Amino acid sequence: MGFLYSILIGGIAGFIASRIMDSHNSMIVNILLGIVGGFVGGFIARKLGNDPDNDGLVMNLLIAVLGAVVLIFVGRLF
Repeated sequence: MGFLYSILIGGIAGFIASRIMDSHNSMIVNILLGIVGGFVGGFIARKLGNDPDNDGLVMNLLIAVLGAVVLIFVGRLF
């Protein structure tokens, strides 16, 4: 169930991040950005002293969106 949860949250987070950053990516790229963004956002949250594993759905989604936005931003730098 965790894998399907990651794909669902990743897809939603990637879609939201692509709208925030005005990025025109495909659905697959949005899902991948959201999933990887979840890992990046989780890493950032842990460094700031928060434990995203114990947070709820909304907080996990916000963390994944933050991570995906960071990835899109870094991708635009290159």
